Amino acid sequence: MSTDLSAAPGVRVDAVVVTAMGVEASPFLDRATAVGDEVDVAGAARRVLDLGGPRVLLVTCGIGLVNAATAAALALHGSGARAVLSAGSAGGMGLDVRVGDVVVGADTVYGAADARVFGYELGQVPRMPARYDADPALLAAVAGVDAGGLTVRTGTILSSDVFVDAERVVGMREAFPGALACDMESAALAHTAHLAGVPFVSVRGISDLCGPIAGVDFSAHVDDAAERSATIVLGLLDGVLADA
Repeated sequence: MSTDLSAAPGVRVDAVVVTAMGVEASPFLDRATAVGDEVDVAGAARRVLDLGGPRVLLVTCGIGLVNAATAAALALHGSGARAVLSAGSAGGMGLDVRVGDVVVGADTVYGAADARVFGYELGQVPRMPARYDADPALLAAVAGVDAGGLTVRTGTILSSDVFVDAERVVGMREAFPGALACDMESAALAHTAHLAGVPFVSVRGISDLCGPIAGVDFSAHVDDAAERSATIVLGLLDGVLADA
């Protein structure tokens, strides 16, 4: 493949796609028509991809809220990106959610933020929105993607720096009864996109159900979850940005 696509800071792209891990980035690399050289920016790996229409800056940020926010802020600076997309895996929290489903975040919330003593809602960072709503146009575009038989659900995604297993999931379900999935990056990415005024949506494949063997399930299914997430994200990119 061609490696003439620069990922240096300030590169102009149509969208920024952020994954936490290399296994979550692999489906995008595999399906690109051209992949630029990898560039490290503040610990995050960047590659510019030609997807046969949209030009995408693929960022592998590392796990966690700070890694995600830092990488997204730096990627957006000077890029001209018209969307930020969170892709990869997540744990299923909704009782009807199954491994293999894809959850699209109608909104994202910080699962561990709690400033209620000052009058804020559970999950709300002081002086910021109680939840970060996905861009309506991106949500509508997701609904029009050919999912190829995948089960795609839309609802709340929680994010924190805690891997949610059986010990923690009951309390989180009680605190956020409408949540369908949890991850460790999406709310921070939504927060960053909100501050930058750039449309955002999170699309996550379910790798585990936050149960007693969540870690084992995650390891077994993270690659499949990443593939399913990428299928929807690529369909979204093709539908929204390819001809814009």
